[in-house]
Amino acid sequence: MLVSFSFYAYQVVYTPNVLVDATDRIVLIPSDATFDEVRDRLYEEGYVNDLLSFSMLAKLMKYDQYMKPGRYQLQANMSNIQAIRLLRSGQQEPVHVTFNNVRLKPELAERLCENVEADEHQLLALLNDENFVKKYGFTTENILTMFLPNTYEFYWTTSAEELFERFYQEYKGFWGERRVAQADSLNMNPKEVIILASIVESETNKPDEAPKVAGLYLNRLQRNIALQADPTLVYATGDFTIKRVLNKHKEIDSPYNTYKYIGLPPGPIRVPSINAIDAVLNYEDHNYLYMCAKEDFSGYHNFATNLTAHLANARRYQRALSQAGIYN
Repeated sequence: MLVSFSFYAYQVVYTPNVLVDATDRIVLIPSDATFDEVRDRLYEEGYVNDLLSFSMLAKLMKYDQYMKPGRYQLQANMSNIQAIRLLRSGQQEPVHVTFNNVRLKPELAERLCENVEADEHQLLALLNDENFVKKYGFTTENILTMFLPNTYEFYWTTSAEELFERFYQEYKGFWGERRVAQADSLNMNPKEVIILASIVESETNKPDEAPKVAGLYLNRLQRNIALQADPTLVYATGDFTIKRVLNKHKEIDSPYNTYKYIGLPPGPIRVPSINAIDAVLNYEDHNYLYMCAKEDFSGYHNFATNLTAHLANARRYQRALSQAGIYN
């Protein structure tokens, strides 16, 4: 009996029982999960082969009392003791969060919460909470200026509040002395630089042209001339399928209508890339005040220093749009 018991005990502890003859897999342990739920899930989803031996050793090792939520990578042919030690250790596998081309808060919340436990509705509520964002020095209109597109590493158990705090720290790190000094030289603060960068990036997808576009808008701001940026009208309508801005769009009563209101809008019209932000900070110094997309649809623009030349450029572009059958 002693030999038989010793052999069984050895099997319970050391014999492969996790992902037997399978491949490595990730398991997610939610923050509110109970031991019974975790145990049953491991068995039902094919992680654990012998549920009884796993459950017995887990309780002996007090895993049911010291559970840690997280994202864990279980390896093929793990023994019970190896798997339980890993799950009890809290040594999670990190996830990578990447986002770009975001215009609206719901899009941002969805992207950031895709690979973490945080609920996108909770994050969206924080983004729209005036008192909450005020603690960080933002408003609900400009809060998206705090988020810098990049690839970030998080633990799966990151909460909405922790996501927010992390991006605030990244924002502060990005705006070091050099960039703040550059913004000061433009008589702008970091939020204003990012708002302008959002317009620049919406206007051109050509990195080599972005500093020239930034210089043009800075010229208009310094001369107290309305920006007249078509992408702000598209944002004001909420219809991002618009390809041709019409006169009726210029009559929209919105603080984002830069034809009607002089200066920057109250918030960004997209979350701009770091390249776009740096294009504003390192703008091209010139005398251009007008720009119009080139009639060859290359994505580049014709620039002008006076209205007469600009109207000639605009006529060529409008004619090209009509010839291509683009009317809205």
